[in-house]
Amino acid sequence: MEKTANIPTTYTNRQIWHIAYPILISLLMEQMIGMTDTAFLGRVGEVELGASAIAGVFYIVIFMVAFGFSIGSQILMARRNGEGEYREIGRLFYHGIYFQCTMAVVMFVLSFFFSPIILKRIISSPEIYEAATSYLHWRVFGALFSFNAVMFRAFFLGTTQTRTLTLNSIVMVLSNVVFNYILIFGNLGCPALGIAGAAIGSSLAEAVSLVFFIVYTRRHIDLRKYGLDSLPRFSFPTLKRMLSVSLWTMIQNCVSLSTWFLFFLYIEHLGKEPLAITNIVRSVSGLLFMMVSAFASTCGSLVSNLIGAGHAAEVPRLIGKHIRLAYLFVTPIAVLCCIFPDTVLSIYTDMEGLRAASVQSLWVLCASYVLSVPAFIYFQSVSGTGNTRTALALELCALALYTVYITYVILICRMDVAVCWTAEFVYSAAILLFSILYIRYGKWVGKQI
Repeated sequence: MEKTANIPTTYTNRQIWHIAYPILISLLMEQMIGMTDTAFLGRVGEVELGASAIAGVFYIVIFMVAFGFSIGSQILMARRNGEGEYREIGRLFYHGIYFQCTMAVVMFVLSFFFSPIILKRIISSPEIYEAATSYLHWRVFGALFSFNAVMFRAFFLGTTQTRTLTLNSIVMVLSNVVFNYILIFGNLGCPALGIAGAAIGSSLAEAVSLVFFIVYTRRHIDLRKYGLDSLPRFSFPTLKRMLSVSLWTMIQNCVSLSTWFLFFLYIEHLGKEPLAITNIVRSVSGLLFMMVSAFASTCGSLVSNLIGAGHAAEVPRLIGKHIRLAYLFVTPIAVLCCIFPDTVLSIYTDMEGLRAASVQSLWVLCASYVLSVPAFIYFQSVSGTGNTRTALALELCALALYTVYITYVILICRMDVAVCWTAEFVYSAAILLFSILYIRYGKWVGKQI
């Protein structure tokens, strides 16, 4: 296979940062949507705060089906980018859109009609059930927009044109803040919708995000170069090739978030305050996780590019560089959160007792990033090699340990919520060990996708 001359044999820290920082900004902006919902609802009440946690994670489980497909698509686009087959990227993109449109309608219908039944069976508190159902009823409309938006994200990541993600996320977050301000509390002549307003605002913000991607791509991207200038005829072999990579990331992401949802359900059985604490800590965790995720996403994409260009031997060194850079950004933020916990927690709630009860959980969460940083970067590198089936197997093994641990600690022992958060150490240690062993000893060099 002829290799392209414009793909480097390695990446310097400056080049990695040049690609990663727009992803970092975009992910932080996207995280601010959840932070905005939590910050607004934290001033409404504990029930609304806890319900938005369960319903929000439930929606993310649905969304992860689409996101998992986009990760597989991104890996394929990055490989074609590394090989210099740019027009093939367009075929992959449009077939991804075809698939995502179908999935969005299917998931919307299933969730709209069956989510209330599912939530009724798994939530013990009637108040939290009513609030969660109200939130999810409107939040699921966002799937019609977000499922397609992630394909644009896959395109820009796969072709390393990541600055666009920053612009899109800023627009989306600003839209969400405005919609929440208007709809939750009933400003500018609108009725106060409470938790339903938060859901409507987030769904509208995702619609704005999709419109931005469409307009920006048409105006600023070389459509002919990437094969975006015409809609290709549907080809089942093309979609089948995409699913051969994406199916495993879809299952992996869905299962992963399902166990995260299980964690919230277990916590809900401990009471309203532990659930509210968990939602707050989850929001703080999101800030740190997005930093790690930016470098992990960059690493996965560059690993695929390097392999496509014939430089697989540079992959271990590339992973090490990403881990060091991620630590450089995550560590100061985590330390500041530990030193000034009340200041950080006051962003999410004005209830002094709730803030005080959340401090120990926040400390545990911040400490877990000692393992989470290398764990997520190594794991995304496994996916970047194209062996997504192996990545799924590694994830399932780690999640099995995680599920056993949270079942024992939360359901059986009913320990303090801060102890429950030590589950993050168990998951990160497992996935890190499995991923390191695979990168060092697995058969991934020369894999064709």
